[in-house]
This record gives sequence, C-alpha cells and structure tokens, in this order.
Amino acid sequence: MVSREAEKELRLLSAQFKAVAVVGPRQSGKTTLTRALFPSQAYVSLENPDTRQFAEQDPRGFLAQYTEGAILDEAQRVPAIFSYLQQLLDETNSAGQFILTGSNNFLLQQNIAQSLAGRLAYLYLLPFSVSELKSGNMLPKSLNELLFTGSYPPVYQQKIDPGKWFPNYIKTYVERDVRLIKNISNLGAFERFLRLCAGRVGQLLNKSNLGIEVGVDSKTIDAWLTILESSFIIHLLKPHHRNFNKRLVKMPKLYFHDTGLVCALLGIQNQLQIQTHPLRGSLFENFVIGEFVKAGCNLGKQGLLYFWRDNKGNEIDLIIDKGDALYPIEIKSGQTVTEAYFKGIKFWNTMTDTQGGAVIYAGEQKQKRSNGIEVKPWHKVDIASCFP
Repeated sequence: MVSREAEKELRLLSAQFKAVAVVGPRQSGKTTLTRALFPSQAYVSLENPDTRQFAEQDPRGFLAQYTEGAILDEAQRVPAIFSYLQQLLDETNSAGQFILTGSNNFLLQQNIAQSLAGRLAYLYLLPFSVSELKSGNMLPKSLNELLFTGSYPPVYQQKIDPGKWFPNYIKTYVERDVRLIKNISNLGAFERFLRLCAGRVGQLLNKSNLGIEVGVDSKTIDAWLTILESSFIIHLLKPHHRNFNKRLVKMPKLYFHDTGLVCALLGIQNQLQIQTHPLRGSLFENFVIGEFVKAGCNLGKQGLLYFWRDNKGNEIDLIIDKGDALYPIEIKSGQTVTEAYFKGIKFWNTMTDTQGGAVIYAGEQKQKRSNGIEVKPWHKVDIASCFP
C-alpha cells in the first residue's frame, strides 16, 4: 500500500470525533486507506446487495451488530441508517466509532446535515499526489506521461493501460453514479456536457454558453455541475473577492480533479499527442491546481485556494489565502524561463505593495529572484509548506 498523506489528518480526526466521513471519487483509495488504518474495525460494504437490503429494511438491527463500531463503505447508499447512527453515537463517548466512506459528497452531506451534524468530521481523499507517486516509486518518467496517465490508484497499482481504464470509468460513472445522484433520462446529453467541460478546462465557467452548446437550459447546467462537483469529477476554483479598487471577474474557473480523465474525454490517445495538443498549457495548469487541491484536502485545509482576475485581463493563476497574507502563484507550461513569466506577479506585487510569490513551470531549474519571486519546477515543489 502506498502511504497516503491524508493518514495523519484521518488519525487526528478519528481521535477527536465519534465518526469520520472519508469521501472522494470512486477508485481514489478510500477503502484501502480506512481498512489499513483501522484494522480492528469491522468492515461492511453497502454496495453488497444483501447487506444493503438488510440495512434498508432493518437499520436498527443492522447497526446493533456493530456496537463496537465499524467501517461503513459507500454509506450514502442507505440513507435510512443515518438517523439510527445518530442515536448510537449519542450513547457513546468513544472517538472513532464509525468510519463512513462515500463517493458522493452531495448525498452523504445531505444525510449528515440532518442527522450527524456536530458528531462527525469530514476528510476528502483524492487520487495520488506527485509526492505519493514518488514515495511508491511510481512517478511516470515524463510530464506528458503523467498528464496522460493521471493519478487514480488502480491505473498504477494494477498496471492498467489508462487508454482503456478511463473510458470504462467514464461509462460506469455516467451510467451508474449519475443515475444514483439524479435520475437523468438523457444520458447522451449529459456525456456530451461532460466532454464539453473537458474542453473548457482552465477557463472561466460561462454557464450560458455551455447550456447553448449542450442544448439545455441554465437550471439543468447548474444541476449537472453540482453532480460533477459532488462526485469529485470537477473542481470550481473561485475568484478571490478582494478588488483593490478594480472591477473583478466573478465567474469561477473550471478544473478537473484528474488530468487523465480530461485526456480521455478529449479523445487524446497517447502521451505523444499531448506535446502538440492546443490544450497542453491548460492541462498543465489543471495538474498544478489539482496538486494544491489535494494538499489542502490531505492537510484538512480546504477553502484557501483562489485565483484573481480583473476586468482588464490582469490575472494570478492561483492565490493561497494564508490569513494574514495572500500568496500569488503563476503556472507556466514552458520549459524555459522568460521575463513574461513574471509579469502577473510583478503587477500583483506593485498593486498590493508586497514582495514574493512563485512561478511553477515545466522546466528543471530552481531560481530565486532578487524581488523574492521563486521559480520552481513542477516536481520539486513542497506544496504542503505553502499552506498556513
């Protein structure tokens, strides 16, 4: 098993809360992690039809088997148990009694909000980070290979061709998970919507244009975006609200949690096609943003990442809100550092009367400029240290 960076946070939460929900996309390693960290806990998969039927028909009797606690895998499949679970947790003072896992944040959160508020902590587990791939000696040899392969654990641990794994993942997701979340009748339109989202990776999210291209109304686009977010397919990066006396862009930017999935949706057949693909820069930006999102989840520090853009086109790709300071980061897919790489951060530093920041790029050399701006290769960034 690859050591996961979320282990420390999960142990901490399970020592403080009576229950912990570990949520993330399908195949991100939730079951492997929870079973490894809590080997003494009974493991129950609610994907099993017989087990699920028992839990649905007699939730009280089902939970009575696990007075010492349990790992309830895909807990959102049986919403009825949450009310009964509330009573069990209220009757004990022990921490870490139940570990719930789920691949759908929306359903799980909806039920928890009603029954388990204040009794349960959340941990988001996303696919492998670069540092986790390094620790497992699985990091691909080139950046293009990494962008194409993505970071889902089965692709690496079972050595499956990503060109075959991702199309099947998409098919399973659309035909099964989407219907569990919301019974969409026109799955063809939804899949077309998913592919159009992949073509907009790294761009401002214009829902009206997206609706016109898909052929559905704005309410449907909102509902479908919620499905993609709640099932950990996409991440919407919000603009930072501070305006510095300038008019700001208020639309979020669209990113996916995994570049391998984006490549599959775009029809990219192999890593060689990425080098000359018109969206290579966007794929690299998505990859870097994704690494920061993973680090925030692993550290239990969500909600600190933004971008900044004014109505004149001045932009910072990524801002980390450290509470007492805003840390600007520019992302460049080129391998040679040029003066243009620093334009955005220099504008930011002049506007905010600050110094420093970072440029993360696809090259190999580290630099530290006299104005405090650091240049960092993509595979040599200590991302965790960037968080407060």
